[in-house]
Parts: sequence; structure tokens; C-alpha cells
Amino acid sequence: MRPPILRIDPRDIDPELVKEAAHLINNRGLVAFPTETVYGLGADAMDPGAVSRIFEAKKRPLDDPLIVHVAAEKNLYELVETVPPEAKKLMERFWPGPLTLVLKKTMKVPDIVTTGLDTVAVRMPSNIIARELIKAAEVPIAAPSANLFGRPSPTTAQHVMDDLGDAVDMVIDGGRTEIGLESTVVAFTGGETVILRPGGISLEELRSVVKGIYVYTDSELAEKSPGKYPRHYSPRPRVVIVEESGRQIESTLSVVRDSIEGGYKVGIMSKQEHASSYMEFDHKILGPGDDGRTCASRLFHVLREFDTEGVDIIVAEALQERGIGLAVMDRLRKAAAPAA
Repeated sequence: MRPPILRIDPRDIDPELVKEAAHLINNRGLVAFPTETVYGLGADAMDPGAVSRIFEAKKRPLDDPLIVHVAAEKNLYELVETVPPEAKKLMERFWPGPLTLVLKKTMKVPDIVTTGLDTVAVRMPSNIIARELIKAAEVPIAAPSANLFGRPSPTTAQHVMDDLGDAVDMVIDGGRTEIGLESTVVAFTGGETVILRPGGISLEELRSVVKGIYVYTDSELAEKSPGKYPRHYSPRPRVVIVEESGRQIESTLSVVRDSIEGGYKVGIMSKQEHASSYMEFDHKILGPGDDGRTCASRLFHVLREFDTEGVDIIVAEALQERGIGLAVMDRLRKAAAPAA
């Protein structure tokens, strides 16, 4: 049975519809809802039984921790023991927004949310529908992306339905998400501030607030981050990345022609400025190569579009890994990683 879809205009929110969704959250329901990053699959973070339904619906491994969403800063202090000065600086600048903080948890947070870790990942979304839902439910909401585990994250309500269908109890359709990829995850360890997952806030933006922050690659610390698996965000076709170079167009065309000769149906995900070189092929524009924000907003949408066309291989032009381009390439490289 298809779940009800509530269409809520973020510019004119109907409080009765929000209350309807909050009632489900308060009764162990699963509600998919928009955030500024991607659509989340929400349940009462304080109810282990409700949270277990998230893992079941997504087919998510039980060792992949969830992000807890709050509507106000005061709610954070019910979930964590301490907030380092660097975390407070980042919260002042980037909350509400696509920033997740990994902090020492209190005993109130169920172990299933953190997959047994002594830390919890928390963020305050800037999407007004998301915050109104959390306020109405009066509980923190655990919410990973509302898709089957390993698939490209959903940026529309339809993407949620395509992946999860009747595994959820309700879908709030608040339109296409703004940023289009997940939050930046930041941890605090040994006196250092480190990025566990690049996302909607760039390294450069974070460094404008906290000097010395860097992207951490140590596998032990990375275990604390949601979305930690090396293969993730993957469409059904195989993804092949053509790296940045002065001959990127020529290299892309070579891979495409060799693949077609091998009998494969191929799609190209290109930069806007290169699109005219691929007119004879099935191609989709990710965005201008120097506009990481536009590319981020379109990445998962384009991957899913190729999914529906039944291509065998997506040949993707790499972006420069600066600004939000770092997060785009993080997702693209995980999408292209070999299956375990």
C-alpha cells in the first residue's frame, strides 16, 4: 500500500499537515521529509523500536550510525555531554544548516542510533519544514537519507517513493532539495577539529571559523561518521570517472567509444562547458565546472535519471576538488567504487 504523500509549501506551511506527520513520529512511524541537503527518513530518535524500523526499511547495515536532527540548540545539550569551543563557533556560524557535529553522547541516546559508539552525530537543518516537524513532534528525529542503502540519495519525494515505497508510513513532499548532497560531518578529537565527511559546507568555509581543520582519512575515526562505507550513493549502471586534465574531453570520448564498441549503452555526465563535444551521445549536464554548488544540486538527480534510462555505464567528468567540489567528488568516487 502506497504511503500518503503530504504536499507542503515551505512558503505557506499548513500546521495541521505537520501535526499529522508528527503524530506518526510519536507513534513509531517512519516519515520521509525534505531537508536542505537530501530527503531524510525520520523516526523518534529516543525510541529504539522506531529507530530499528529505519534500518529495516533502508536495508542499512547496523554498524552505520545515524544523524539526529534537532530544531533548537538547547535540544543538543540533552543529547551530548560536552560541546567543545570549536563546535560552539561552528554552530554559531553554520546552524541551522548542513553541518553535523560528532560529540560525546549522553546515556539518553539509544545505542541503536549510534551503533554502539560513545558519540552521536547531531545537526539542526535549515529547511523550515524539517524544523517545524521536529518542533511539532517534540522529540529529536533520527534521519538518514530516505533511500535504499547504497543508492543515490533522494532529492525529490518521487526518489523516496522509487526506493522505499510502502516501507515508509508517510512522505512529505516539500519540493526538490536545495543543496542536493548530504551535510558535512565534523568531529573533535585529541584537540583537533576534523572533517569525517565533506558535504554542504566546504573546507574553506569551515576554516574561516576554525583554523587548522582538515579532512581526516584514518579508518578508526571514520567509523564514527554516517555514510562511512567506501561504496555508496551508487546508481545501477557502473560509474567511470574521467579525471581532470587538459585532455579531459578527448579522454572521455575515448572511454565512451570503447564502451560502445564493447556493446554497452553509455551515458555521459559532463560539465556545461564541454557539453557541445558530446552532442552525438546520450549526455546530461552536471553544471559549470567552476560552479560546485550547481553540480552538487544536480549530482544525485542526474545519476537517477540515467538509472531510469537503463544505461550500462555512466562516464562522468571529474571536477576540481576545491570548495563544494570536494564533496561532489567524494560522492562520485564512492558511486564509482567497486562492489565489495
